[in-house]
Amino acid sequence: MHYAVGIAGLAVFLLSAWLPSTDRGAALQKSGRIVVLLGLQFLLGTVLLKTSAGTALVRGIRDGFDHILGYAAQGTAFVFGDLVKVGESPALFFSVMMPIVFVSVLIGILQHLRVLPLVIKAVGAVLSKVSGYGRVESFNAVAAVILGQSEVFISLRAILDRIPPQRMYTLAASAMSTVSASILGAYMQLIDARYVIAGIVLNLVGVFVVTSLINPYSVTPEEDRALLDADIADSRKHESFFEMLADYILVGFRVAITVAAMLIGFIALLAMVNGVFAALFHGTTFQDVIGRLFAPLAWLTGVPWDECAAAGRFMGTKLVSNEIVAMQQLRGDPDGLSQRSLAIVSTYLVSFANLASIAIISGALRGLSEKQGLLAARYGTRLLYAATLVSLLSATIVGLLF
Repeated sequence: MHYAVGIAGLAVFLLSAWLPSTDRGAALQKSGRIVVLLGLQFLLGTVLLKTSAGTALVRGIRDGFDHILGYAAQGTAFVFGDLVKVGESPALFFSVMMPIVFVSVLIGILQHLRVLPLVIKAVGAVLSKVSGYGRVESFNAVAAVILGQSEVFISLRAILDRIPPQRMYTLAASAMSTVSASILGAYMQLIDARYVIAGIVLNLVGVFVVTSLINPYSVTPEEDRALLDADIADSRKHESFFEMLADYILVGFRVAITVAAMLIGFIALLAMVNGVFAALFHGTTFQDVIGRLFAPLAWLTGVPWDECAAAGRFMGTKLVSNEIVAMQQLRGDPDGLSQRSLAIVSTYLVSFANLASIAIISGALRGLSEKQGLLAARYGTRLLYAATLVSLLSATIVGLLF
């Protein structure tokens, strides 16, 4: 039964992307490419979740991050000492947020040694061939996974003003649909590593499925080359190795503090709103309400109906706060979700598709290009809509493969 529901869910989510399309006729012409991309998502999902090679890859990534977190813990313990532990368990701030600093340093080293640019170009070139999009869009999608939704635009700052609105929409949607490598370790401490990796990979492809429907356009090789041939400046190419280290350490620390501050603010706000709702509506909380609102969407992804209100609660929490708040609550109390429902919800949570991301992306762009920042702000709701559909598609595919 869940296979039929999942297939129907895919159809509903694809239709939901096509109906508000800027050009429905052009979107239909991309049907063949969309089928190929969906097939690639199922293939990648199958490899990651259903094969021994995929299991070994995920285990290797997870074990690698376990070692990284262990090294990060030594630096954290040296600075904070006995404050690190609260009772028997380490405090969330020290065990989940502080390792972001060390992961950021490793990203900086790989960037400085030109390893990451090579990876981005290689994977982006393959993705461009499969997706039919220009190399600018494909390179940006891969870079966003590594650098993050705001930092990725720095690499494009020399050409931002020359990027047309339709292409800018795709670039921003890619940034909102992905996550940053610097906080992968944090995610893996909150939810199963399998679904973290699956969510990242499926979203990387899925964003081109959704944008092909909601924002179709064609790019000629000449147009793509004109942008790529521009002098895309690297903001750190003049830095020495130790200048780079200091820069990335501070960037990582700012990200960690920002994530911690957002958790404090959003969880406190949710608690207050839940309390107000409970007082006004006889014990029914705000999260109970959004859980019921998201229940039909959860059902379409393959969650059994009797678990949909609980699953929808986590999905809605991610949208109105952020993914880490939802992951932390899912880890603390999964609310009776079955293993398949946990797989679906966990995959859905792996992206930056939330209300705060509209401000983050438009603000980052505005600091580099006033015109593109205003464009992203104007497209804000439409960007969030597309990124949410990307997450729903990925979650549905995992539900079908479970």
